[in-house]
Amino acid sequence: MSAYLSIGDFSRASHLTVKTLRHYHQVGLLVPAAVDSHTGYRRYSTEQLAIAQVVRRFRDLDMPLDDIRAVLATPDPDTRNTRIVGHLDRLEEQLDRTRQAVDQLRDLLTRAPGGPTVEQRSTPAVTAAAITDVVAAEDGPAWLQGALGELHATLTAQRLTPTGPAGGIYSDEVFTQHRGESTIFVPCAGTVRPVGRVRSAVVPAAELAVISHFGSPAGVDRTYSALAAYVAGHALGVPGPIREYYLVGQRDTTDSDRWHTEIGWPIFRTGTSESERPGS
Repeated sequence: MSAYLSIGDFSRASHLTVKTLRHYHQVGLLVPAAVDSHTGYRRYSTEQLAIAQVVRRFRDLDMPLDDIRAVLATPDPDTRNTRIVGHLDRLEEQLDRTRQAVDQLRDLLTRAPGGPTVEQRSTPAVTAAAITDVVAAEDGPAWLQGALGELHATLTAQRLTPTGPAGGIYSDEVFTQHRGESTIFVPCAGTVRPVGRVRSAVVPAAELAVISHFGSPAGVDRTYSALAAYVAGHALGVPGPIREYYLVGQRDTTDSDRWHTEIGWPIFRTGTSESERPGS
């Protein structure tokens, strides 16, 4: 037989504040066993203490109230566990991002003066298989990998040989608005026949200040900053899209520490200078 507790006693027993319990009642997450129609006093059964403990631990793990309500309302244990595991997976991903951010901040604080080498380079026009679309920033990584897979599959099917590393051309809006026109291309010998999203294209010649980024895209903003500082101090920047060349990427290895991307900033070359360092 169940015994009943006042909201104050239930608060002490569950370590949930009275304010929190009232809110959980309002949103239908933890409804009192009885509410006096005249006084509005809430009473909770002792059996609800176990539910309160579950809710408290889910909230300690930052699970949204709607998700907790869905878990509690699900009678099937497998479905319930799937929802819980899904939230734990999201927490682990968030923890990984936090660790990366902490590592990058520590590196910024301890980084020695100077920076990566920047090279001024003239790139010739090349024929390529290409995919162009307007892409939002949050969809960029998945879209990039999908486009690369489609491009390489098309070249293989049409027996065309890649003649250089895959690359990307990104409009200013990709950076300034986090949504803009993006092109992924793979240089190839011969003209690709259009299929699906793939089209034949000519990647125009360009003069670029080029810097290498090693590792995952998580810290690429620092590499972009070093490149921008170099261009501001050592070159004449010109309007034009940013280029990236994917020398080693996810298709080559799952070890993100080995990924190597070259970033090209459009410039107007006034000499034949070789590599320089930012700040030199």
